[in-house]
Amino acid sequence: MDNKNNNNNQQLNIEVPETVATGVYSNLVIVGHSPAEFVLDFVQILPGLQKGLVRSRVIMSPIHAKRLMLAMEENVAKYEASFGKIEIHEANPGNVPPTFGGPAGFA
Repeated sequence: MDNKNNNNNQQLNIEVPETVATGVYSNLVIVGHSPAEFVLDFVQILPGLQKGLVRSRVIMSPIHAKRLMLAMEENVAKYEASFGKIEIHEANPGNVPPTFGGPAGFA
């Protein structure tokens, strides 16, 4: 049997548990890495607050991080082809978490 042809006919069955299916909202991603892995912290920062909450942490190997980057590039290009260019406004020098125009938070 030819494994090359057999592999092309295989399908991946992926199940999404109910607890994951609703997703989490994130408006900031912090990316870190070591030689062995990439860590993506998906953060939610509420308007007017300076403190965010990590809603999800994803840890992946460098090869999967690169595959994610390529998939995101492809999907952003498809999105922009359908809905127009996504504008990035650099009104936030220094990567300070945004306050969404509200008052500064107090701790």
